[in-house]
Amino acid sequence: MAAPKKGRSASAQSKPWRSLALILIAIAALTGGMFWSGNTTPRLGIDLAGGTSITLRAVPEAGQKDAINPTNMNTAVDIMNRRVNGLGVSEAEVQTQGDRNIIVNIPKGTNSKEAREQVGTTAKLYFRPVIATEVSGPGTASPSPSASGTGSPSPSASATGKGGDKDKATSSSTAPSATATSQGRAVTDALKADPTPSGSASPKASASPSASSTSPADASSAKVQAQYAALNCADEKARSTAGKGAKPTDTTVACGQNSQGLWQKYILGPAEVDGTDVKKAQAVFNTQNASGWTVTMEFTGKGSKKFADITGKLAQQQSPQNQFAIVLDGEVVSDPYVNQALTGGSAEISGNFDQKEAQSLANMLSYGALPLTFKEDSVTTVTAALGGDQLHAGLIAGAIGLGLVVIYLLLYYRGLSFIAVASLLVSAALTYVIMSLLGPAIGFALNLPAVCGAIVAIGITADSFIVYFERIRDEIREGRTLRPAVERAWPRARRTILVSDFVSFLAAAVLFIVTVGKVQGFAFTLGLTTLLDVVVVFLFTKPLMTIMARRKFFADGHSWSGLDPKRLGAKPPLRSTRRRPAPPAGPVDPKEA
Repeated sequence: MAAPKKGRSASAQSKPWRSLALILIAIAALTGGMFWSGNTTPRLGIDLAGGTSITLRAVPEAGQKDAINPTNMNTAVDIMNRRVNGLGVSEAEVQTQGDRNIIVNIPKGTNSKEAREQVGTTAKLYFRPVIATEVSGPGTASPSPSASGTGSPSPSASATGKGGDKDKATSSSTAPSATATSQGRAVTDALKADPTPSGSASPKASASPSASSTSPADASSAKVQAQYAALNCADEKARSTAGKGAKPTDTTVACGQNSQGLWQKYILGPAEVDGTDVKKAQAVFNTQNASGWTVTMEFTGKGSKKFADITGKLAQQQSPQNQFAIVLDGEVVSDPYVNQALTGGSAEISGNFDQKEAQSLANMLSYGALPLTFKEDSVTTVTAALGGDQLHAGLIAGAIGLGLVVIYLLLYYRGLSFIAVASLLVSAALTYVIMSLLGPAIGFALNLPAVCGAIVAIGITADSFIVYFERIRDEIREGRTLRPAVERAWPRARRTILVSDFVSFLAAAVLFIVTVGKVQGFAFTLGLTTLLDVVVVFLFTKPLMTIMARRKFFADGHSWSGLDPKRLGAKPPLRSTRRRPAPPAGPVDPKEA
């Protein structure tokens, strides 16, 4: 066997403190970040912390029997996922079940009611012209649609023609009044068509606004006016029932929240454009004209004509009847105003949006384009008590497994078990801190399968120590002393450890890719702990073993060190002997003999 190059062994043995310092500094930095961020415990999944599980059943729109297909279902899952994640939900699971069901699991700590609205109220999207609007609340009067006020101006919008030329829509010459307060969430310069133009000031809400798209008799009907006068959008119950039962062809009332956080009430004309007329909507950051975050829309061929017709009518009106309400399941989510007809088949909604607001509106518009509705089949609440019992049982199982490993190490490896237990503690500390930080960073949540993955990792980590220890003991059996045995055993042990961990990581990666839901938690934890095993063995176990080999207790092979040469059946050390010179040829002189 070739001897190692001079200086190699000495260099490897002279730097163990550097590796130990590196990993200890990393642990200290990660722990400091954990406490600084306030996330001192891993985020728990729905099965451990409790939460809500919602089963939604897809129902096709009338005349859309083929709407339930994998493409539409996957689109719905993707949009629901983004919308729920937009609420700050870390471990919300949205996945299909069968060919027409979607399961949404929402962990405890999330506003389950808001989440249910986000995933369930998505199919009935309409673009309706605004006839009248005002801030709603107890004791508010019914001002005229053109009453003066100090409402904030609506954001502007632009349309992109099919030929690629972009025509900038100009803002209204007069800022919308308090009765036409714009929604802070979105505004489309081409979305608010008012009834037929009128040269005079806008009539009062109690009067019958003239309209080409709505019937004056309908708009001024006693029923609609009574509903509008009595509507208090500040009341949650009133908001939920506003306009309930109204058909797309009806004039109706609705509620929406403005940019100041106040509730507005509206009289809205019949729907001019359906959500199914929207082909695509997405949030983009516009750097060309400093618009910031905007929402772009593309319409179908049929929708493009509808959109061009209604925006052409709206552009001729005065505020608020030049506004168009985007209504999602009876609630106004945006009420932009129009200055010109948008005929290009696409439009851009701009305003003082941040990314979250723009993405929220884009999701609503995209979801409204699906020819599906989703009905709640069941809503199941998972109690925290049940999750606590499962977590308790999992921790007990982990403690038992760890205890058995430690007992085995003590009985078989004796003093070497100190190094193994110290390495297990370092691995556990890294795993805990990283899991705590991954919660807010990537939305990782510890569920019961993930706990199982961590328990399995105990065996994987212990296996790496055993491989190294056995290589050292083999070297001692060959008659070598401890310090060279530690260095000679490392290259072979290192190769075996890397191959073993690579196989474990590959299995975890494949499992993570091909599975969904909770099984991914198991795969993720298994892969994470496998990577940490490599880090701990290279930066902690090997350097610590090098340092311990210099201690008399281990170097002299104490009977409790686990490295006693006699107990291991070591061969006698190879000793060099001096050879006697060969006797000369021929007769030997007796005196010399």
